[in-house]
Amino acid sequence: MTSPTTSPQPISVSDAVGYAKAAVDAMPMLLVSGEVSGFRGPARTGHCYFQLKDESAAMDAIVWRGIYQASGIQLRDGLQVLMAGHFQIYAPTGRLSFVAKSLQVSGEGLLRQQVAALARRLEAEGLMDPSRKRKIPQFCSRVAVVTSPTGSVIDDVKRTLARRNPLVELLVSGCAVQGEGAPAQIIRALGRAAAAGPDAILLVRGGGSYEDLMTFNDEALARAVAACPVPVITGIGHEPDTCICDMVADRRCSTPTAAAESVAPAIDEIARQFHERERRLAKAMGDDLSLRGQQLDVFGQRSGQAMRTRLGTLSQQVSSLAAHRCLQDPMASFEDRAAQLELSAQRLHDAGPRTVVRQSQRADELGQRLVGVAPRMLRQHEATMARAAAQLDALSPLKVLGRGYAIMRDGTGHIVSRATQVRVGSEVSVLLGDGGVNATVTDTFENRG
Repeated sequence: MTSPTTSPQPISVSDAVGYAKAAVDAMPMLLVSGEVSGFRGPARTGHCYFQLKDESAAMDAIVWRGIYQASGIQLRDGLQVLMAGHFQIYAPTGRLSFVAKSLQVSGEGLLRQQVAALARRLEAEGLMDPSRKRKIPQFCSRVAVVTSPTGSVIDDVKRTLARRNPLVELLVSGCAVQGEGAPAQIIRALGRAAAAGPDAILLVRGGGSYEDLMTFNDEALARAVAACPVPVITGIGHEPDTCICDMVADRRCSTPTAAAESVAPAIDEIARQFHERERRLAKAMGDDLSLRGQQLDVFGQRSGQAMRTRLGTLSQQVSSLAAHRCLQDPMASFEDRAAQLELSAQRLHDAGPRTVVRQSQRADELGQRLVGVAPRMLRQHEATMARAAAQLDALSPLKVLGRGYAIMRDGTGHIVSRATQVRVGSEVSVLLGDGGVNATVTDTFENRG
């Protein structure tokens, strides 16, 4: 021990750090609670470096890779943790750090960690899959509300529905929304609400602390919401608050008021949509009728053209048949055959008596055959001529006159087809089925019907 008048003997930095390190190593393991700050990691090596602090102090902290992975915690700034470990001095820099041997979340952070783990498990089961969630009717006429029967939340929902659409029927299924036993009460209230057969169920409550909202992170309640036979819409707490019931519900809204608005479109908006659809339907019907009218016009034109073409073809066929020589002169074939026979007879006469005899006999035979063939030849042409005559008779204007119609001609011989072609006092001739008459026009008129 040195006297007051003597100076201590100097030592090296290494010795000084060694003394400090020895003192620190002799300290027992400590359990320290604090907030993570300045988090860096996991680094390339997998280790985590940050400061652990409270209201008045801070210390460097290290969590080695194996400890961090075993904890299952996602470290971040602001997280409250419990660290068991001891202090350690790093000799090259003389830096003091608290090295963790174990790590866990504390306080609200522990609750959040537990909720996150439950959310991951339910998500893995498919309870949060969007394809599982049911479509909520665009216009709900009957809505059930599951919430506390007292307080401002139920009043807000009633006012919102009355303001936006007073036609919506509201059913209230009361229950506790926080505290011990609240999840079981909410599950029973959901069952009562679903049994009433509404279009949708609103599961709502006002804001509160994270602990107050823990009721809606209950696993049994979350499964009841997911299994509810009626679509469930949540409005729990305020905008930043999200709980597991929000995640498994068919629709999540930020507040109870927003949940009520989502199932009750404003009645003036409904009226606007109704009138818009009425207008669109009328326009569609008008367009369809116009299109069908155009199609009928085209069909009529095509039908008329087809009929005119067909009549023209038949008329050409009749004209062609009428031009055949056998129809114009039925005896022409016999005359031609007789001329041939006469020519043959002349040749036989010129060929000599013997030839004449043979040719005469041959001529007699041919004559006899001709007598038998002629009727058969005539029958075919007579039938063709009869059909042609019938077609000509059907197309003849005289046939039309026989049914009571008449053909009028003016003084120049032109056919009169309109009343405006003649004047009072002019002379006309009228051709009838069995004759005709000459007349003087005394009056004209037009058809008005």
